[in-house]
Amino acid sequence: MKVGKFIVLEGIDGSGKTNAIQFIKNLLEKQDIPKIITVREPGSTLLSEKIRKIIKYNFYEEKISTRTELLLMCAARVQVVENIIKPALKNGNWVLGDRHVLSTLAYQGGKNGKNQDLIKKIHKKIFKNFYPNLTIYLDVNPKLSMKRIINRKNKDRIEKKKKKFFLQTHENYLRETKNIKNIITINANFEINIVHKLIKEKLLFWVKKNNI
Repeated sequence: MKVGKFIVLEGIDGSGKTNAIQFIKNLLEKQDIPKIITVREPGSTLLSEKIRKIIKYNFYEEKISTRTELLLMCAARVQVVENIIKPALKNGNWVLGDRHVLSTLAYQGGKNGKNQDLIKKIHKKIFKNFYPNLTIYLDVNPKLSMKRIINRKNKDRIEKKKKKFFLQTHENYLRETKNIKNIITINANFEINIVHKLIKEKLLFWVKKNNI
């Protein structure tokens, strides 16, 4: 039995990941991929979903430090990787992930990526050489992304952050995507149908190139 593939969607809030995940799942199903599982980080297991609520919750009484956020993210990731992703891949299934370590490098990476070396060391220690087979990065202008999420109801703690934070996160993404070998970058500033067309072209090329 062939080992499955792990594909991850990345991008700042408002980049269109949620719609892209479903589009890619439907696209891959048409390529006769036997079984495709979707996960999100943090989340997808009972414990990871509880951690997600802690991370996303709007704390007004106590400030959550970046490192606390980082360690919570890693704890949630261990659960989904060990309990869902690795077993699925071993059984020959494909996994589509909404965020993985690249999100941590971007969101918890800090100003000018000051925490990124620490994040990489933690990831290496815990996950060894476990990385996605392919990362699809939806690159959107932070100003546009903020316009897209401005009318969202019940914004979580991260969505409520100021423009400066999203500019910093976007910069961290751009810095780190240069270091990833298996990555597809999509201009996500266009309308959704154009973005999906770009994803389809590049993803099917990757599938063909890798004889899948």
